[in-house]
Amino acid sequence: MVYFEKSQPAPNCLELEKAKANGDYKCLNVLEKIKDDFKNKCYICEYKEPIAINVEHFLPHEGNKELKFNWDNLFWSCAHCNNIKLANYTNILNCTVANHFVGIKLKYLFKPFPYEKVVIEELVNTPEVIQTKQLLEAVYNGTTKLKTIEAANLRNRLLDEIKDFQHYLCEYFKDTNSVEDKEYFLIKIRGHLNRGSNFTAFKRWIVIENETLYKTFSMHLD
Repeated sequence: MVYFEKSQPAPNCLELEKAKANGDYKCLNVLEKIKDDFKNKCYICEYKEPIAINVEHFLPHEGNKELKFNWDNLFWSCAHCNNIKLANYTNILNCTVANHFVGIKLKYLFKPFPYEKVVIEELVNTPEVIQTKQLLEAVYNGTTKLKTIEAANLRNRLLDEIKDFQHYLCEYFKDTNSVEDKEYFLIKIRGHLNRGSNFTAFKRWIVIENETLYKTFSMHLD
């Protein structure tokens, strides 16, 4: 997870739909605004441009109209993550609240060889951090047989993205680079570290844990 700022004010149609017997919280420009706020990424797994998209309620509404039509409770999620989260994880870090510090309270590690697993390490021992860790590991590693297959597909995309990122890191530090080459690779690296990229949290932790990378690219982690 990375921080996303939720745009304000809420679309006016939400209040109008809430007053109806069978109102729709996906009204007018709600979808486009949520898509833009979350950079068209699933806020949980960080997969960009997911094929199966859900407008997820961060806090399950369970029939509560205030929660159902609350703009700040509507998040952009892929079907894989939403189907795992459901109402099972109700006390997790909120990636739209800046002081929840979702990027630094958890460490994101992908160990494709030999474990082929994602490991999430909690850096702060609080209930919401622990539950967020549990959700993320369920998402990336699977729960049921079907979700385990989906998670493996997700990790394949994650591996491709990390390989691409590491390629640009290696190219950037070559002594034979011209100034133009170095600038090109820097642009690519900055793109990978941007919160709108695929699996940003994993790539940022690659930088954070390496002294040379951190000294070189830390200004691009905000």
